[in-house]
Amino acid sequence: MTTGQNGLREQKKQATRVALREAALRLALTHGPGNVRVDDIAEAAGVSPRTYNNYFSSREQAIVAAVTAERESRVVAAVAAAPAHVRLTDAVTEAVLEQYTEPRDRDGLLLITTSPALRDTFLDTTTAIEHPLATAIGRRLGDTGTPTARVLAASVAAAVRIALREWLQPPAAPLAAGGLVVPSGSPAEPLRSALAVLAPALDAAEEEAEQRAGRSARAADHAASA
Repeated sequence: MTTGQNGLREQKKQATRVALREAALRLALTHGPGNVRVDDIAEAAGVSPRTYNNYFSSREQAIVAAVTAERESRVVAAVAAAPAHVRLTDAVTEAVLEQYTEPRDRDGLLLITTSPALRDTFLDTTTAIEHPLATAIGRRLGDTGTPTARVLAASVAAAVRIALREWLQPPAAPLAAGGLVVPSGSPAEPLRSALAVLAPALDAAEEEAEQRAGRSARAADHAASA
């Protein structure tokens, strides 16, 4: 298969994924998530239920994907684009806050926060940030050969999950009709607090990277003058 054919195939797959998640959210907003079947989503998107199962393992996953789509890539792009003078911990924190506190679909987010099944699936999506963020951090540190970037990225993903769980299920949360937890306010403060715990590790890794770069530069100068 040629490169052009591969590209066209990927475009078609992405279009199908988008159609499925948008249909899932639309139906959930109209009928309630508990009243939406996989068959309904597939029919609305113009594909078979079998095709649906190639993209999503549940209706909850498709509904949540409509709200969180490409979030991890936007976080990673923001970290990668941060100027060198911006601390790594600040770059990561601001990227996460921007994507998790400024939802592109507020109606969809409200639907998620008031449904226990959707909340659980929403929390599970935080793991998607780990691998691409590890790559971005590794490049920023000039270190892709050690576990440092992977450990830091995994810690960020865990911190985001913990913060969002705290926001979605606070200890003294008010209950709506039916016993549903309704979060109030923004997740910004829980996210800031959770990520602040990682600041010393991120700063230490960045300092080590700077020292390593300095040693390399001095060694290069010495070799050039020898």
